[in-house]
Amino acid sequence: MDAPSRTPSCCSAETPGSSAMGMERELAHELTVLRRKLKVAAVLTLLVMVATLPHMLGVHIGWLPGWFTSPWTQLVLSSPVFFWCGREFFTGAWSALRRHSADMNTLVAAGTGIAWLASLVATVAPGVLTAEGLPADVYYETAAVILTLVLLGRLLEARARGQTSEAIRRLLQLQPPTARVLRDGIASEIPVAKVVMGDLVQVRPGEKLPLDGVLVEGSSWVEESMLTGEPTPVAKGPGDGVIGASMNRSGSFTFRVTRVGADTMLARIVELVRQAQSSHTRVQRLADQVVGWFVPVVIAIAIATFVLWFLVSGNVVLATLFLVSVLVIACPCALGLATPTAIMVASGKGAENGLIFRSAEALETAGGLRTIVLDKTGTLTAGQPEVTDFECLRGGTLPAQKLLALVTAVESRSEHPLAEAIVAYATGRRGHEEPPDVEAFEAMTGLGVLATVAGKEVRVGSPRWLEASGLDTSPLDPVVARLERAARSVAAVAVDGRIEACFGIADPIKPEAHAAVAALRQLGLDVVLLSGDARRTSDVVAADVGILRVIAEVLPGDKAAVVQRLQEQGQGPVAMVGDGLNDAPALARADVGIAMGTGTDVAIAASDITVLSGHLAGVPAAIELSRRTMATIRQNLFFAFAYNVAGIPIAAGLLFPLTGWMLNPMLAGAAMAFSSVSVVSNALRLRRFRPAHRPVGALA
Repeated sequence: MDAPSRTPSCCSAETPGSSAMGMERELAHELTVLRRKLKVAAVLTLLVMVATLPHMLGVHIGWLPGWFTSPWTQLVLSSPVFFWCGREFFTGAWSALRRHSADMNTLVAAGTGIAWLASLVATVAPGVLTAEGLPADVYYETAAVILTLVLLGRLLEARARGQTSEAIRRLLQLQPPTARVLRDGIASEIPVAKVVMGDLVQVRPGEKLPLDGVLVEGSSWVEESMLTGEPTPVAKGPGDGVIGASMNRSGSFTFRVTRVGADTMLARIVELVRQAQSSHTRVQRLADQVVGWFVPVVIAIAIATFVLWFLVSGNVVLATLFLVSVLVIACPCALGLATPTAIMVASGKGAENGLIFRSAEALETAGGLRTIVLDKTGTLTAGQPEVTDFECLRGGTLPAQKLLALVTAVESRSEHPLAEAIVAYATGRRGHEEPPDVEAFEAMTGLGVLATVAGKEVRVGSPRWLEASGLDTSPLDPVVARLERAARSVAAVAVDGRIEACFGIADPIKPEAHAAVAALRQLGLDVVLLSGDARRTSDVVAADVGILRVIAEVLPGDKAAVVQRLQEQGQGPVAMVGDGLNDAPALARADVGIAMGTGTDVAIAASDITVLSGHLAGVPAAIELSRRTMATIRQNLFFAFAYNVAGIPIAAGLLFPLTGWMLNPMLAGAAMAFSSVSVVSNALRLRRFRPAHRPVGALA
């Protein structure tokens, strides 16, 4: 074989999943730095706490030298915790201040910074405090413990993000690292990143395909379940498309690469998952706005707390402790984590089940759907006509196998989809009867075909055309009536002017359609069948799968208008499920567009959710996942708000006048870290989600 011409470097495979892999590297680096800082902070904080034991316990500890318990030693030990381990909190707070705003870093930096500065004054100039009758106490251990606990929370958050990215890692691992490329007649193993469009790639049995392409030599059975959801291996021969990351099960073959880099199906799926994980829902945007107002309010409460307790007690140290406790416990880290963590887990879990959410907003909206519109052809049905009935009529003279051989010879010349279905059926039924040569052929557009075969005139077409041609179609009447009641298209066969047989042809309903429609109705959705087919055909399909509402005989360009009308009638949010090119406008117009992954690229591009397998069970599964995710987000937001609402008054000293109990800033820091961990843990429960109707081809 000739080697292909080389394409420019921009067409090389250097970018498949590159952005996702870049995020993985950044996350790994972040985890490494956080672990290092946490270890240093933990060791130094422990030493500071040991140094404060004599003061905290009010006793002399002989084995601790005096220099070690000195405030100066505590200053030296705690300074690295502030200026290196906790540096990001102070730089973040400064950055927010320069933008004339405040965020979570502001509260952490203000709380620990005030405690550390107050301790610094007590260390450097203790006489200033003692002259006013105030104790020269230091709180280095308090500030250091708070920063260490917050660092621990950040580390746990980063680890949670790593766990939520597991789906992306598993997707990326589907692609083999190398490819056996044939160039200048020589096969060599090279990295996938160096393969270019047009290269010829050889694949052996049991190997994964490195990239997308078209088979040019050989044949095999290829398993595509990890991407398309096809439950059984698919036969592939020359001219058939193949998908990167699928598994070659039997024969060897060679394919020509047609997609590399970010254009491959695997890379596009990875990018869609990454986009969904980094996008924001309406709930998240609302939470961000709340945080924007919440932080200044907390600072105002903290200042008011300080002023109030100073006026009441005259003790600046006590007032400072209350101030620091309020600032630390009110840090809305949990509020900031409530939504994005759940979204990241859910979008990753969706990918494992063959459900790709284009954005977090799609994941959010799907849970609130009221109406779902299902396109008929290719969505509820297979989208490929099949012969369901074949009857030789009374009065015919030709045996069935002879008749099928004639039909095969004629219809193999036609390009009509129904002709393909007839040829496929007749080829399997005609036995050893070989099709004779066709001597003359004419296609009658919209009516049928007319041919001369072995000296016989053969017509295959609609009964009305045969009747209009002067043939006696009365033997057909009862059969046609029965087939049309069953929503079958009828093609009759006439040989030398005599009606011999007829075919009933239908687009078969997908096996999973009945269960999927039932699941959608159980979820409380109003299910609508939308079709361009005749009313009778649409009604039969709808009745078969259990749909009560049918909108039929809709032109392709009017599908979007139907969706808009449903929205205007107050039946929204409305979802549209389709797979064809003519479904794209309706998918884009719907509140949520759901595309079958086995459909056209245009439909997938216009959708908000893609069911990779094309399996209808993926539609209710996506809605189930959305509802579970939104329930988790609501739980997280409740925990975060309830925690702050309950914690701030206690931190401000509400119980102190009655019980003498105050919330130590160290305990406030621990509680704040625990709140963040609880929210992350609650979100990670989504990893155990399994839809009631699981799509074929799920990754896990």
